[in-house]
Amino acid sequence: MTATTLPYPIDFDWQGHRGCRGLMPENTVPAFLKALSYPVTTLELDLAVSKNGDLIISHEPWMSHHICTKPDGNPVTEKEEKDLKLMEMTYAKIKQFDCGLRGNKRFPKQQKSAVHKPSFKDMVTAVDEFCLKTIRSKPNYNIEIKSHPDGYEKYMPQPEIFVDFVLQEVKDLKIRKRVCIQSFDPNVMNTLIKKDDNITNAFLVENKEGIDNNLKKLTFKPDIYSPDFQLLTKESVDSLHAMDIKVIPWTVNKLKDMKRLISWGVDGIITDYPNLINEL
Repeated sequence: MTATTLPYPIDFDWQGHRGCRGLMPENTVPAFLKALSYPVTTLELDLAVSKNGDLIISHEPWMSHHICTKPDGNPVTEKEEKDLKLMEMTYAKIKQFDCGLRGNKRFPKQQKSAVHKPSFKDMVTAVDEFCLKTIRSKPNYNIEIKSHPDGYEKYMPQPEIFVDFVLQEVKDLKIRKRVCIQSFDPNVMNTLIKKDDNITNAFLVENKEGIDNNLKKLTFKPDIYSPDFQLLTKESVDSLHAMDIKVIPWTVNKLKDMKRLISWGVDGIITDYPNLINEL
């Protein structure tokens, strides 16, 4: 398919959500590598912090009872999951938990496999090796700093410390030009821009407070407004574009929704099913 016949703009930002959660265990190296077999431009992921300061790719700052198994082979229970804090485990300990063999009931097409939560560094290294081997261009990274005021110092560091960890890792890995940092937490976003006012950023939104009220929470204008796709209208996309803010909604898992959003002019789409891109 040539650029002139693509059903979306040539610079459209297709993002694999947690790698490709619909097809492989979320936020794992196999999920990110699988996503790269489709026309994704960006790998979307979540970060937590280990006891020894490693950045760990994980949606929750604990071992989820939905997908994780303890080193003794027993499933993590809902009652105990929030006591299994990543911030209290070394990376070596984290790797003893399996988070892929049980699968995920919400995603029946997901391939079950024995996998652990990787460090961000290990994932980027694996992606670089894969791209070199397959002669594929290296992807961008959309990094969510998982943070909430209720969890400061309990499940995640204070924003100042967390942001420093992420910026330092991005610098060490030499991927700054290919990185967007996102968060639902305005404190993280405002801290980020104080420390690096040129890094690409995205404000995540899942409430119904409206664009203006959400933007008032920030001390700056974000590069990207990234809402739950169900909160968007054609008018809201146009309004954000008028403010020179890009719009990249999540998590879009049906072709009909993708087509509608593309017709509204969104700048990218975050999906659990990057295989659907080919069906467009």
